[in-house]
Amino acid sequence: ATSPEGSGTPTGSSSPSARAQDAAPEANPPSAPQESAAPTILVVIDKPTQEMKVFIDGVERYTWEVSTGLRGYDTPSGKYTARSMNEIWYSKQWDDAPMPHAIFFTKKGHAVHGTTEIKHLGKPASHGCVRLAPENAGILFALVKEKGLENTEIVLSGDAPKTEAKVASAGT
Repeated sequence: ATSPEGSGTPTGSSSPSARAQDAAPEANPPSAPQESAAPTILVVIDKPTQEMKVFIDGVERYTWEVSTGLRGYDTPSGKYTARSMNEIWYSKQWDDAPMPHAIFFTKKGHAVHGTTEIKHLGKPASHGCVRLAPENAGILFALVKEKGLENTEIVLSGDAPKTEAKVASAGT
């Protein structure tokens, strides 16, 4: 059998190797039950409240203030798997601005990173990235380094609070 799209990709136990694995006795019984599809680290960023919650293995461990994108420099909403990380990075787009403990989550270069502009945390202030206090960025960076990029999901939702009246436009 192939996938419903007809791509020819084997599914289920249709391949000979999968059937052989099904028939083989289980050498190592499974350890503690855990959903393999669930990320180990879940980072949830609520743009209306400018707040980040960090869950580890389904348990909320941290809540931090953030700054997301200013009007015209929107931080994208959606679900992302962390793509890459750098202990220190300098923005090639924004005058070599330092981005300590950067965890990149989009192909366009959006990242969660530390900032020295802590007085702006709790309100939109960036060019699209998610800014954190330096110590919190360091904690998150260490967690992702330990658990792995592939086990880190970043979810951004809502619209950033508006500081001035704005007429709704298509696509926002």
